[in-house]
Amino acid sequence: MRILYVASGIPVPGKYGGSTHTLEVARGLLARGHNLRVVAAQREGWSGLGACFRLGQGQVEGVPVDYVNIPKAISFLGWPYIGRLVRCFEPDLIMERYYNFAGAGMYWAHRLGLPAVLEVNALIVDPPEVSKRRLDDRLGGPMRRWALAQCRWADRIITPLHTTVPPEIPRQRIVEIPWGANVERFRPTLAQERPAELAVLRERLGLPPTGKLFVFVGSFRPWHGAVEFVEAGIRLLEHGRDVSFLLVGKGPLWSQVASRCQQSGHGQRFHLSGSVPYDQVPLYLALATAGVAPFQPRCHPALRAAGFFWSPLKVFEYMAMGLPVVTTDVPPLNRIVRPGQEGLLVNEGDMAGLAQAMERLLDSPEEAGKMGRRARERVAAEYSWTRHCQRLERVLEAIVHERYQ
Repeated sequence: MRILYVASGIPVPGKYGGSTHTLEVARGLLARGHNLRVVAAQREGWSGLGACFRLGQGQVEGVPVDYVNIPKAISFLGWPYIGRLVRCFEPDLIMERYYNFAGAGMYWAHRLGLPAVLEVNALIVDPPEVSKRRLDDRLGGPMRRWALAQCRWADRIITPLHTTVPPEIPRQRIVEIPWGANVERFRPTLAQERPAELAVLRERLGLPPTGKLFVFVGSFRPWHGAVEFVEAGIRLLEHGRDVSFLLVGKGPLWSQVASRCQQSGHGQRFHLSGSVPYDQVPLYLALATAGVAPFQPRCHPALRAAGFFWSPLKVFEYMAMGLPVVTTDVPPLNRIVRPGQEGLLVNEGDMAGLAQAMERLLDSPEEAGKMGRRARERVAAEYSWTRHCQRLERVLEAIVHERYQ
């Protein structure tokens, strides 16, 4: 198939989950023999008038990318350029990542009668407490109407959880497909393959040459659980445990977390790397004994409204590295990480329970090792990007067959 994949405003390459998702899906579909082009941005956010609206072409990891550099908040203004690409490329199908202020791909698919797939990775209609929703309500609901139009134009909607899509849309048009991990890039054998690099990294981070290490990867937003990770770590250290903690990433709570680590009296045991290029993340995870993802859904209005609709990229990547995982006991996390099999589950906000789960992994290294091996097997079988693209391909082929038979 010839597939135009529209990811307006998403930087490719980039350090964000959307960037990873876009690139991995594109690579996966190309590997399966499809002819595909991606529409994306070269960088995140506003880059000044000189770069705004600048068009270009490139290749990222073998993926052909057409760059439409329009700030994400006004992404739909790229519709003339995307229309031109549609006419030049002549796709069999258009697939678009949903974003409130985008939709040009779906518009052209509808206008030209092409099969269309809408990827939805967040709640389409914000809950009432979100300022964007309140503004939309005051204006009479134009954003909601635009979102519903895109859903109705789509032959299928791909999403990790159907509750992201408004109830007006028939559920039979929604296909739930989880995200995944790159199991070639994230692999347990890195520790044996690249020992010299890991030794240098360990020294640069100030980590001891040996010893147990828990890792947290995230963007330091309240719902990612960085604060809870640090508080649980402090409890372990106050219990006299000989263990270190690595936090990878940066975000709004980074300064607060860094201050708490220093004020705890155990600052030398906490190591904050800051932002890390995505292709370097596997090396950081290769240093770890276990991965921790203490998500706090109650801190995110959309998660409170629709359930945990995220497909947890960092959990899949911990698992791909063969790490036992400690995460929050909410669906679908408790279906991905089965308690006692691939890791351990704790109640949301239960820092004592989180510390106890981490202590259990310290006290039972053989059990923890088995969990890590099972985690790797499970993610390779069910939650890899290869598996995601296999499932996605079946949906795309069925749509094209329905339209053109």
